[in-house]
Amino acid sequence: MKDHSQRQESVSIVQSVRWLLMGTAASLTISGFAAPAFAQDEVDEKDNAIIIVNARKQDETLQETPVTVTSISADTLDKFQVNEVADVVSRIPALNVQVGGSGAGGQISLRGIGTTNISAAFDSAVAFDFDGVSISTMRLVQASFFDVAQIDVLKGPQSLFFGKSASAGVFSVRSADPTKSWEMGGKASYEFEEEGYTVGGYISGPISDTLGVRVAAQYQDINKYVELEAGTPSVFLNTGKGLKNFVGRVTLQWDPSDNFSANLKLNYNHNFGDSLLGHSDISCGANGVADDVFLALSGVRIASNATCDIQDGLYPHPDGHPALQVIAPGTTGAGRYKGQSYNETNTFFGRLAMDLELNDSLTLSSVTGILDLENEHADHFSYVGILPNGDPGGLPAPFSDALKQYTQELRLTSDYDGMFNFMVGGFWESRSQPLQTSQNAFIGSFLFPDSRGIGYDWVANRATKSEALSFFGSASFDITDQLELSGGVRWTDEQKVHRTSFPFLHNALTFLNGIVGGIGLVVPEGFQTGPIEFSDSNISPEVTLKYQATPDLNFYASYKTGFKSGGVDNSILPTAALQFVKPGFGTDAQRQAALDSIIYDSETAKGGEVGVKAMLADRALRINASLFYFVFDNLQVQNFDGAAVRFLTVNAGEVTTKGFDMDWAWQTPVEGLRLSGTVGYTDAKFTDTFISSNGPDSLPGTADDIDLDGRRAARAPKWSGNIAFDWSIPMSDSLEFGLNGNAFYSGSYFASNTTFNDYVQGDYVTLDGSVSVGHPDGKWKLSLIGVNLTNEIWANTAGDRPFLPPGGDDRVVTQNRGRQLFVEAAFKF
Repeated sequence: MKDHSQRQESVSIVQSVRWLLMGTAASLTISGFAAPAFAQDEVDEKDNAIIIVNARKQDETLQETPVTVTSISADTLDKFQVNEVADVVSRIPALNVQVGGSGAGGQISLRGIGTTNISAAFDSAVAFDFDGVSISTMRLVQASFFDVAQIDVLKGPQSLFFGKSASAGVFSVRSADPTKSWEMGGKASYEFEEEGYTVGGYISGPISDTLGVRVAAQYQDINKYVELEAGTPSVFLNTGKGLKNFVGRVTLQWDPSDNFSANLKLNYNHNFGDSLLGHSDISCGANGVADDVFLALSGVRIASNATCDIQDGLYPHPDGHPALQVIAPGTTGAGRYKGQSYNETNTFFGRLAMDLELNDSLTLSSVTGILDLENEHADHFSYVGILPNGDPGGLPAPFSDALKQYTQELRLTSDYDGMFNFMVGGFWESRSQPLQTSQNAFIGSFLFPDSRGIGYDWVANRATKSEALSFFGSASFDITDQLELSGGVRWTDEQKVHRTSFPFLHNALTFLNGIVGGIGLVVPEGFQTGPIEFSDSNISPEVTLKYQATPDLNFYASYKTGFKSGGVDNSILPTAALQFVKPGFGTDAQRQAALDSIIYDSETAKGGEVGVKAMLADRALRINASLFYFVFDNLQVQNFDGAAVRFLTVNAGEVTTKGFDMDWAWQTPVEGLRLSGTVGYTDAKFTDTFISSNGPDSLPGTADDIDLDGRRAARAPKWSGNIAFDWSIPMSDSLEFGLNGNAFYSGSYFASNTTFNDYVQGDYVTLDGSVSVGHPDGKWKLSLIGVNLTNEIWANTAGDRPFLPPGGDDRVVTQNRGRQLFVEAAFKF
């Protein structure tokens, strides 16, 4: 961390460069208006065997880019009803996606490296790149996407080209652009298991010789997104908990001259569901007994309604306890929460990409991004609870969180005919993340009622503002016609300021402060931490050697590094020791200890990979393979102590991940038959001291502390992969029959990073398939689609269930959706 004078100097530099970046982007826009207009040139369609990726911030073929990339085409996405991030896991080895949670709202991990879903403070280790803009919130994994041109998953550190939140990889989604001629398409589907329907469509074409437009929209309504266990005390027991999604997008492509182009995308998403907890079940631990909800302060116990069956696809989520439904006026959920869960998100995303060819060899590019996300949700974070009279006993907490993110990137790229080329650029990001919640940990209302009638222990306001600036440069040097040396470096500086306040405190806790004496049990009502600052800078180098043996055979070796900024935990609880963060309250040592407990360090990565990319059998067979070895220092981890009802935010000492990836595709001699697959081996382990828990005595530095050194990292199956076939059979000039299938295998893995006895997900296999009939040109198509046909249920994450009694071992296990069966009709003309 930097001292105050260094930070003030950094702020001044950041502000100056920010205006320089924004001003250059504005000038680039003006240059587009000033340029003379020319008709758009016709471009021949690319060979079907060629896949274009943007792994190094410029268009390259999949085979020539020296990066481990798995690409999924729009055709594959349509065939298997892939409309959210979690649907992609059956195509990518060692990819894990979890949807739901009160913190980040979800998580993505690759090769055992990711970020917990319970913390909204962490950036994701796997960057979510949407149309060229890196999005810092994982809440977007809850949203649906559609009208997608391609998904690319880049594995390993990608910080040189994608910045500070790509230490483990990149999940890239590229939406479709306007077409050169007018076309219209749409589809409608009904899903039988969850009883939901989806309708969507687009219209695309040229408005003039220089301006194209694409308008697309999709609406989804699912009745039984989450189904409840028999006997669950909830108004949703018989109907299930539903989910509604609307996505709309407008894309404009403007080419006013032969040296300038601009692409504008405006995207709106509204997501409303009856559940935040989603597919979160209760594993009853080694004793197989469902533990009561236990409130240590009052001694109150609430019986669990969990069945301990985590394979039935049914969930025990109750409605709220009738005594805990009054929310402080003017705060989140007041006037809205009536004892039932809800989760609503509104997201606006805008992106403007511009390219100006300064001359035949230099192109100036600008990418401007805006994200405005607002979420409000309430759920019952005891996960279970039924009162003796059968009433619901869930312990509620309403949340509201938001993200306003502004980004600006500028790049200057060369395209010389000689042996040397380069790219240089700058990036600026500003984020504001307010978070408000009413929470319960002690349940003071069970001691005596608050004089204001409020049923919560406290209201917390937590806000984080951050600003990041980076400069990067890369260069390539053709040593020979076949041998290329490339590399670069990115410098990043990020500053964060966090503030937490507790404007409301239950009377019972104020009373207990007086009984306890000293600094009390909790902070006093109205306590404010004041600004808590974090700043860090990093230099991330990368170097790659590529050898093109033939036009269809490439070898490469890369050294890569990654960086993910640290920060301040925004799940701070109002324990009395928090008062020490304020200067002058205690000693300097006490203040530092309090700060250390809520500030987490930056995460870094270094290592390398070697790979081969080959096209064989007259380009009918593609095989890409790579070996990798990476070491991650200070992996950011947040665990939850269910008995103490507290979050533990720590940095793991070191994680080493090594293994190999391979993907292949074969256009067989059989007309219309294509086979493809992937396989991955991952060995991810903690390779240095990592105290993940203070053990049964809850005291740090004692003999029962748990050190995970030597244990496998969570969500890292040793073996995983898939095999798929796609067969298009012509029946006549106007009729085509389609048959598609996919089988995915995952080995066993730990579902959390807490102890050596964490929940282990066993190995499993999933099967997907589709049958279709339609016109060969896609003018119409009828399909029957099955996803997860064997109804396999697996665990993504696991952790302590809140409010455990002494000795309790129940775990919250987040899971996937079960089997889905669709019938779909589509058209295009």
